[in-house]
Amino acid sequence: MSVPRTVPLHRVEFPTPGPPRLAELPNGAPVWLVTRYDDVHQVLTDPRFGRSPVHEPGTPSVVDSPSLLDSREAIGQQDGDAHLRLRRAVGRAFTPRSVEHMRPWVAEVVDHLLDGLTKQGPPADLVTDFALPLPCMVIHRLLAVEGVPTERLLLWAEHAFAGPSVTKEAGDRSRDELTAFAASLITERRGAPGDDVVSCVVRAADGEGGIPEAALVNLIATMVVGGHDTTMTMLSNALLYLLTEQPAAWARLAADERSAEVLTERLLHLIPLNDHEEGSGRLLAATADVRLGGATIRAGDLVTTDRIAANRDPAAFPGSPHDDLFTPLPKPSLVFGAGRHYCLGTWLARAELQLALHRLARRLPALRLAVTTDSVVWRRGTISRSPLHLPAVW
Repeated sequence: MSVPRTVPLHRVEFPTPGPPRLAELPNGAPVWLVTRYDDVHQVLTDPRFGRSPVHEPGTPSVVDSPSLLDSREAIGQQDGDAHLRLRRAVGRAFTPRSVEHMRPWVAEVVDHLLDGLTKQGPPADLVTDFALPLPCMVIHRLLAVEGVPTERLLLWAEHAFAGPSVTKEAGDRSRDELTAFAASLITERRGAPGDDVVSCVVRAADGEGGIPEAALVNLIATMVVGGHDTTMTMLSNALLYLLTEQPAAWARLAADERSAEVLTERLLHLIPLNDHEEGSGRLLAATADVRLGGATIRAGDLVTTDRIAANRDPAAFPGSPHDDLFTPLPKPSLVFGAGRHYCLGTWLARAELQLALHRLARRLPALRLAVTTDSVVWRRGTISRSPLHLPAVW
């Protein structure tokens, strides 16, 4: 299948953020578009902007999306006690302290893949030989689902997070397979729990009580495929950027893990995780009248935030995002959200990116791509995009 060529995510330009303004959803329904950093942060942290009201009967909504993330059962679509119950069930597995305990074996996975790269010698594909298998191996071990082939995970992920450009019918079978797999996994771990994350989440959810089975299935299904998709796309896009435009940063990256930590934050801020070409951000609804950035949002109005534009807001982040990549950001990036819906998997994703970039740069300081940026063919269709292949030599 021919995949369109397009601009790398680190080169995408966005309009300067401005006051909240009325726009239209694909179905013509009015929606407030929020783009400035402070305004977006307010929407994400103000409980008067809710996720669940969007799914109430009669609410004008975006064109039906097949994505698991847009399902009414998804944790990201819940508010209040329903959201807190789900978050408590999964939260302990991904705290900074829990992820810190995972770092040694994540490092082992990275080193194992690097051993394979150096043993086979150049050329190598940094996507298929490194960026893809790394998060897949991590999530396999974390969830104890070693028997699931990587190819199946990729197929499930392609349709689980499908954007508006993918028809619902095209992915029904894959999403049904993924949902059935998640349901059977829950049943299996209830009967024979282990020390894996799925067992821990199921045990916590059952102990918490009040969590619908459909919401738990959606949560586990999202973890199965979401655990690798985000890291794979971010790592691939980061390698494309560093190896084509930042040779000095690549050399410094090898120096120490602290440099890698700062650089990772800058890369997460610079390279969008979501792709504007795949549609607008998640919808919320105001549950009361709210003053926001000089505008009055009325109760019942739909709102969507542009976190990519907010991360380019010169009032929050002066200068170019390509400035010194080893200087800490002046404000927290909104790439993983903010407030009560802050992404639970962010600390694991950060650890994987930090370790992968640092150890790859240290092991292969002369690494260079054997392809130009303009000739990259892109993997598309989910909430983001990334290179299908990154042939490299050293």
